[in-house]
Amino acid sequence: VKTGALGDVLRTTSILPGLFKRYPGAAVTWAVAEGARSLLEGRAGVEVCVLDLERPEALITELEGRRFSLVASLDEERACCELASGVDAERVVGACLDEAGEAAYSEDSRAWFDMSLISRFGRERADELKALNQRTHPELLAEALGIDAGRPSLELSLAESEQAAAWWERAGLDGPARVVGLNTGAGARWPSKQLDMNRTIETASELSARASEDLAFLVLGGPEEEERNGELLAGLERAGLMAVSSRCSNTLREFAAIVSRCDLVITSDSFCLHAAVARSVPTVAFFAPTSAAEIELYGLGEKVCSTAADYCSYKADTDNSTITPDRLATAAHNVLELG
Repeated sequence: VKTGALGDVLRTTSILPGLFKRYPGAAVTWAVAEGARSLLEGRAGVEVCVLDLERPEALITELEGRRFSLVASLDEERACCELASGVDAERVVGACLDEAGEAAYSEDSRAWFDMSLISRFGRERADELKALNQRTHPELLAEALGIDAGRPSLELSLAESEQAAAWWERAGLDGPARVVGLNTGAGARWPSKQLDMNRTIETASELSARASEDLAFLVLGGPEEEERNGELLAGLERAGLMAVSSRCSNTLREFAAIVSRCDLVITSDSFCLHAAVARSVPTVAFFAPTSAAEIELYGLGEKVCSTAADYCSYKADTDNSTITPDRLATAAHNVLELG
């Protein structure tokens, strides 16, 4: 049971190799939100079903008559807890309902859920534990489930890759310049995850000045960032940089296919980060309100973290001013040179 957010669903695919190794021939049924379905469909051994968070009883009814050896319940929403406790299962790891019908979690998953919204210690202590934690998300989930830690993945079809290649050519990105993706927005929920446009443009300018070869910049984002990306593109062009904006109407898989073609992605802690990691794209990721320690880059790049006192505070207005163009450009230059 892992329904959202999009990046969280994708990064949770790290558990699949370990599950199939420990339980050879296992059949996995993954309950997910409709919006993230495409991230899981087509995976060998995985059946995808949609959980409506407003009507969990519908999926519970659909799964009647089936007995599960294991339920890995990895979201703390009430509906997810109801689903985990409502199906016939030999064992539940993670979030569920206790005897009083309240949201709770299994003892073997405490390392993860002690830092969650349903923490037995309350929200304030949960956030403190998040800030203290130095273990990655794959490690924490693997420990709870008793499996080897794996890495997330997203396989694309030949047609999806060819479609991205055709768009790449139409956008004029198939020349000699190396392409750096810029995904510095992060949606409306976490404004302090974002890098403002001026710092984004300064980062690109500094990186271009340091690079030993020509660079082109690809502005990335989703539907919420269409206006922002248009302004950012204009700013990059005014700075004399070669820049192109991707469509903001891409499907998740189309977006991942475009990201896959970048030589480097500079990204906030957002879906783009998890898509880049799942597709093994060199990455520089920056963090202010959220935990960098949880993110495993698998040797693909570098992290740039806020050094302000409220780093990893899970506040919408976290101070991210210490994430400077110089720090980002230095990290990006290092990754590009290694590549």
